[in-house]
Amino acid sequence: MTTMASTARAVIGGVDTHAEIHVAAVCDGLGAVLGTASFPTTAAGYRLLLGWLRGYGSLRAVGVEGTGSYGAGLARHLAAEGVETIEVNRVSRQTRRRHGKTDVVDAIAAARAVISGDASAVPKSGDGGVEALRVLKVVHRGAHKARTQAINQIRAMVLTAPDQLRAELRELKRPALLATCVAFRPLDRDDLISTTKTALRMLARRITDLDTELALLDTKRRRLTTTIEPALCAAYGVGPDTASGLLLAAGDNPQRLRNERSWSSLLAANPIEASSGKVTRHRLNRGGDRQGNSALWRIVIVRMANDPTTKAYVERRTKEGKSTPEIIRCLKRYVARETYDLLPRELRI
Repeated sequence: MTTMASTARAVIGGVDTHAEIHVAAVCDGLGAVLGTASFPTTAAGYRLLLGWLRGYGSLRAVGVEGTGSYGAGLARHLAAEGVETIEVNRVSRQTRRRHGKTDVVDAIAAARAVISGDASAVPKSGDGGVEALRVLKVVHRGAHKARTQAINQIRAMVLTAPDQLRAELRELKRPALLATCVAFRPLDRDDLISTTKTALRMLARRITDLDTELALLDTKRRRLTTTIEPALCAAYGVGPDTASGLLLAAGDNPQRLRNERSWSSLLAANPIEASSGKVTRHRLNRGGDRQGNSALWRIVIVRMANDPTTKAYVERRTKEGKSTPEIIRCLKRYVARETYDLLPRELRI
């Protein structure tokens, strides 16, 4: 581990993050590598990493890969120490073909991405109510998938059950089917009917438990979203799920959203130039935050079905020759503009 102290020189750091070890590189303003080192992913390791970077000169910024996963702890530590932290995407395939793939190469590439300006996004701070929403969202998604899987399994098991049992269960709707299966009291025997009833009872109880869990999660998410920004939740077509999707896209920190255009770009609601030769056109933005984009789509669909103003807009644009996908894209841009004004003030500069 080499150190070249120079307080007059401005330096930029880059970090390739992992579960146990972070690999750091430090470059001067022209991208020349001054040193590389590895540090443990602990609070003490973060302090050592920052001290090591500052040992090369005046630390201007640090580019960190994976600020939403392996690098989350380091990004929070750097922000708390007043260091400008930049979110860096993984190295492109073209760069890896030319230079290979090592942790050191990735750390150097992270620093150079900051120097060149290719990386400029401020990472989410992950230290407030929106982060709490994200944690609940992860659990909600997992519980919902498990519930769907259990329902599919119980339906498939009824289809292949012995005739006597299948005749009893096949015509039941889902609530009655679950209640019947939960009420099974099979004998402690290993014959097919008893074993099938045991399996159905286990699946039904699992679904019932997941229903209770999902109801609790929905209550907590509704309370959190209403507390963070009640005006957003009160907007037409916006519910707890769509509100949480928009808030998760915005994050907790105020530096991310500079204006309404950056918010629309983050949600992939801005048209992208796709002109060539004599053709001048725009195409759909397929990047951005997909959860936030999905929230916009659901809001638009609800308004197209129920909001008189939106219905009139759709009718007018249809007469102008616009297709339904094109109208939805236009409406998503309008909703992005509207929701930006409804975001919490602390989320904006």
